[in-house]
Amino acid sequence: MYETMRVDQAALDRLVLRRERSQFAEDLQRRSDDLRAAVAGKRVLVVGGGGTIGSATTLLISGLGPAALHVVDQSENYLAELVRDLRGRPGGLDVGDFRTLPIDYGAPVMGRFLADSAPYDIVMNFAALKHVRSEKDVYSLLQMIDTNVVRHVRFKRWLAQGGHGARYFAVSTDKAANPTSLMGASKRLMEDIVFDVAALEGATSVSARFANVAFSNGSLLQGFLYRLTKSQPLAVPRDTRRYFVSQRESGEICALAALLGGDGQVLFPRLDPVGELQLLEEVATRVLEHAGLRAQAFDDEQAARDALPALAREGRWPLLLTPLDTSGEKPYEEFVGHGEEEIDAGLATLGAVRHLRSRAISDGVIAMLEDAVGRVDGDLDKAAIVAAIESAIPNFSHRETGKNLDERL
Repeated sequence: MYETMRVDQAALDRLVLRRERSQFAEDLQRRSDDLRAAVAGKRVLVVGGGGTIGSATTLLISGLGPAALHVVDQSENYLAELVRDLRGRPGGLDVGDFRTLPIDYGAPVMGRFLADSAPYDIVMNFAALKHVRSEKDVYSLLQMIDTNVVRHVRFKRWLAQGGHGARYFAVSTDKAANPTSLMGASKRLMEDIVFDVAALEGATSVSARFANVAFSNGSLLQGFLYRLTKSQPLAVPRDTRRYFVSQRESGEICALAALLGGDGQVLFPRLDPVGELQLLEEVATRVLEHAGLRAQAFDDEQAARDALPALAREGRWPLLLTPLDTSGEKPYEEFVGHGEEEIDAGLATLGAVRHLRSRAISDGVIAMLEDAVGRVDGDLDKAAIVAAIESAIPNFSHRETGKNLDERL
């Protein structure tokens, strides 16, 4: 059965992405000397470097000759796997000063670590709560705001105090462009923090937006593989299209943006909406075909579960199609927000917009969120938090339906 099959990640990527070669290969080859010059001999700190995008970027950076490469992540397990991957690949790990540290980037111990460390030339930040499901209630929402906004402010201040980050990068998301979810709005606020909070004089600050990373940790596509190994139905929202990049490509986007992007730029991949947008039910069908199975559509969760044993004996598998009716979900993806104009980033495969400052800092919204996160008493009003964020972010329209992704398979 599927659980005995060796997962061929490259084959799965080709299956979903429908391309043999990285779409960023042109810029990687053309600017390879510039990438190495940007890193060689530099001290590099990667925060959130154990996750899917952070580890893909760390793998690439490690081959560019850094003098020091230090990786911070809250997950000890992610860091352990990163070390094994770096040391187990052909050529091993050729960085003299390599360290991993299981630290929360916004906790006081991080401030102490930065105060005790020699300045890092390059700081790359991947720490985030990135799922729309993280806004399902006010407590989950506050944790998301704490991770994506409040701790980021604190972290930027510690960097400035220690003289770290002559080049600073933090990854954003396509959902920060005209956000409909609080997760997307929190990442739009994060972009303000990247560019407008405690930046070193003369420093270069850059961000990047991009879409779904195929088979990344916690992703719908990774869930497909888990559902197969656990003999459970697959599920996708009906009539929903998404862009995808591979895990390796996510690291390539971040490396190109972080190392070659101009100050104040938010970079994004140039993707063709006709050729690159993928209908999720078709992606699920191809994954099932890769496992030797044919998809059988259902619109009822219980019926899909009940039918699975009989279908599996016939080489078929239930695919549950659900309505796109959970709070914050966006039926399409975009990279350029209201009032933003695309500019030339000097790269063939990445475009850019220049950061537009919202009113979140000047109107005290960030300060209000810091206060809300820091309290253990007093009233919590999700509607008031949403209203404050909406007042500060251009074209933010929260889509509240009363349903959340925990109510879906």
